[in-house]
Amino acid sequence: MFKKRYLWIWIAVDRLGKRFIAFVCGGRSTKTGLKSWNSLKNKEISWFCTDHWHSYAEFILPEKHIKTKAETFAIGL
Repeated sequence: MFKKRYLWIWIAVDRLGKRFIAFVCGGRSTKTGLKSWNSLKNKEISWFCTDHWHSYAEFILPEKHIKTKAETFAIGL
């Protein structure tokens, strides 16, 4: 019997420029989130829109963090 293992793709999107600026593959953990965050740390970003996943609070400053599904970017496969 095989255990299901999910792979998450964390994608940073410039909504105004309509382009991907970074991505990381891994679990939906704070560890993977930090990898994504580190790939963005040299970029000038005014604010971040995310869903309400708890890991984001570990690395995104509250004053730059907007928690709402309305502003997240859906990607169809």
